[in-house]
Amino acid sequence: MRVGRIPYLNCAPVYGAVDRGIVSLDAELVSGVPSELNQGMSDGRIDVSVVSAVEYARDAAKYLLLPDLAISCNGAVRSVMLFSTRPAQDLAGAEVLVSRSSMTSVALLELLFEHVWKVRPVFVPGDAEADDLRRDQAPVAARLVIGDAALMLRHRDHPVAVAHGREYPHLYDLGSEWKAWTGLPFVFAVWVARRNVDVRAALQVHGALMESRDWGLSHLPQIANEASAACRLPSAVIHEYLAGLDYGLGLEYLEGLSEFFRRLELAGRVPQGKLVFLPAA
Repeated sequence: MRVGRIPYLNCAPVYGAVDRGIVSLDAELVSGVPSELNQGMSDGRIDVSVVSAVEYARDAAKYLLLPDLAISCNGAVRSVMLFSTRPAQDLAGAEVLVSRSSMTSVALLELLFEHVWKVRPVFVPGDAEADDLRRDQAPVAARLVIGDAALMLRHRDHPVAVAHGREYPHLYDLGSEWKAWTGLPFVFAVWVARRNVDVRAALQVHGALMESRDWGLSHLPQIANEASAACRLPSAVIHEYLAGLDYGLGLEYLEGLSEFFRRLELAGRVPQGKLVFLPAA
């Protein structure tokens, strides 16, 4: 059994107890940015993984959702940000670099430009991880940055922000923008199993991840303190970030996920589908 994980801070609460040997996971862990895990699940190299919500919507016939496990926000997400040199509504025809790492964030940004800011920029796919930002001097008007790199770029004294060297007077948190637009939470990522995976094995993985998540959520100060040195971010910033995320998939979050999928279906970006969960053994 191969299980995917994203090497971002936002996954630390889910895998923290597994990493520390507190919870046993009888599987091989495979790390990758969201787009890499999406591809690994799609082509069958990974059996169970966290994936972009859009990956599930794009090919739901391949997957079963793991219940009550997701990465969501009900307002600010803090790590999915549009950094812009001008107001979003003034970006018509301007180049906006969009991260290749996340399908969901790009799809959400496209909806916001179309329906909220009502302008059509030129989207330029690019790399926006921390190492990319250190050396990237592309003269774009705005850029979508996700994950740890977004947290780093938001803090002007962080080495990544200093090396990047550009100022962005206009910042847009995509979780906040969705909430203001729809009044609903937003689900960025879900955990899924491929439909051809043994159900009992998938349930064992799900149980281990849930147990690890529960440990992680009760030990956020420890996780934040231990991550601080590697990320070069204050532990208080990391704790605030993780505490502001939701790692379940309750009814309100399912409503937000369904509304996002509905809007993508209307836009012709994903086929019509439905949410189907991993059954009990």
